[in-house]
Amino acid sequence: MPAPYTAVGLIPTVRGVRKRSEIQRNLDHLADLMAAASWLSSLDLPVRLVAIPEGALQGFTDEVFDLDHVTYARETAIDIPGPETRFLGDLAKHWNVFIMAQAKARHEAFPDRFFNVGFAIDPKGEIVLKHHKLATLYPVEHSVTPHDVWDRWIELYGRTLDAFYPVADTEIGRLGVLMANEGSYPENARGLALNGAEVVYRAAYPHPHTGNEFFEIHNRARALDNNFYVVAPNMGTYYLDDKAELPIDTFGGRSMIVDYRGKIVGQHLYGAGSSYVGGTIDIDALRDFRTRAQWDNWLKDLRTEVYQLIYENPIYPKNLYLDRPPYKHAEFRQEVIDRQIERLVERGVWKRPKE
Repeated sequence: MPAPYTAVGLIPTVRGVRKRSEIQRNLDHLADLMAAASWLSSLDLPVRLVAIPEGALQGFTDEVFDLDHVTYARETAIDIPGPETRFLGDLAKHWNVFIMAQAKARHEAFPDRFFNVGFAIDPKGEIVLKHHKLATLYPVEHSVTPHDVWDRWIELYGRTLDAFYPVADTEIGRLGVLMANEGSYPENARGLALNGAEVVYRAAYPHPHTGNEFFEIHNRARALDNNFYVVAPNMGTYYLDDKAELPIDTFGGRSMIVDYRGKIVGQHLYGAGSSYVGGTIDIDALRDFRTRAQWDNWLKDLRTEVYQLIYENPIYPKNLYLDRPPYKHAEFRQEVIDRQIERLVERGVWKRPKE
């Protein structure tokens, strides 16, 4: 069984990028930050896992500036594996840690498209997990999801949990990814849990939602619901792009590590600047709890036949981007958000407010 260890979540200063060549500046900063975090945090238990929040490599220029999807795919999205993941792999080897991170990345089966990809690298520098984000920040994020290309995705990977909720079985536990807005929906966490996840990466989330406690509520609820650890570092200081002179605290801090009973075991409330959060992961205790508890190891009690009724009628449209690039911001509101609201009203699920 894995011995208890320290998980560290980095809270980096980041500059938004428009070209792949600009990513290296962010990577160099991550290397310095990882050195400080790994050294100081290992004064407790050894550091075996380092989590790098979403946006730490490329920022969010595609979302902030409503950039053209195809141009971003060609000029800014990376390949996994590629030079950037090799750089992180060298850090993993140097510090003898697993690294979990994220990047906007291309896919060989979908030319001129990019996905939001969470990944894990082992201490040998090898990629052991790739997860394609299932729930983007819908009003603004341009990433394609597997559901947006559902028919082709099923052809490539099948209709299985592994196709959508992959989990890597490693020496430090079973690792899964629940990126950013994915954690806003309990179904995504449940999919990981039913595929065996024990330590789940969940980063990052913007202010004012962090300040209004959405991030903490989600993280603690998903951990408790599914009896797994959630490692949730948020972003630090953010420069909109390489030319920005002054930074913004866009994310609001509240980085945390949550245990399998929903308790915060590591926390960093501050958002501006570069820092890190650390906390203990005890996989053997998690496994013992899951297999000996009588009540609050909830997964054993799922009445799946009943719950399937909830999802019999489709809501969000599949194959949205099978034959076209993602919508720009204004188009998305008109073509998707407004229609989705109308669909729920027409079904009688929601009622309109008084005019």
